[in-house]
Amino acid sequence: MKKTLIAAAFLTFFAGQALAAPQTYALDTTHTFPRFSYNHMGLSKQILNFHKTSGSVVLDKAAKQAHVDITIDMASISTGFSEFDKHIQGADFLDTATYPTATFKSTKVNFDGDTPVSIDGNLTIKGITKPITLTVTSFFNGAHPMLKKDAIGANATAVIKRSEFNAGKYAPGVGDEVTLDIALEAIAQ
Repeated sequence: MKKTLIAAAFLTFFAGQALAAPQTYALDTTHTFPRFSYNHMGLSKQILNFHKTSGSVVLDKAAKQAHVDITIDMASISTGFSEFDKHIQGADFLDTATYPTATFKSTKVNFDGDTPVSIDGNLTIKGITKPITLTVTSFFNGAHPMLKKDAIGANATAVIKRSEFNAGKYAPGVGDEVTLDIALEAIAQ
């Protein structure tokens, strides 16, 4: 009888551990879009985005810990005008021939209860890595309504200076401050 109780307690402990295991989510590349905006010579706010992004999120709900790893194909930039896309991909700005990708790797995800509220990490653009903090403006974790799998949805923002990433041509006339706005969806694997 005593052995049965010990075995049951042992199994209950490890079953709880299995439920609390970190879950890996792969980015849904059809619903993850990093965007950025900047002031264009005081005339307007320009908004551009990238169409090809890959990566993952690892979420441990029980421990309130997470890790985010994102890679952006910089040649997938969309300005809405193909000639301007080529201009932005040039050496004065993104230099996609030399630096085809940008990355963000989290160092810490900060939670308020069960909800992530900010993500500290390292952003690498044109081979230059700088620490940034993304502010999470919305977060969802639950069943995807169509796929019926566990999913994550989030939006996050940060402001960086493009000159710090060797992309500051025409600053300050064309705004040096760039607002990042990332829409992310990821599906449990």
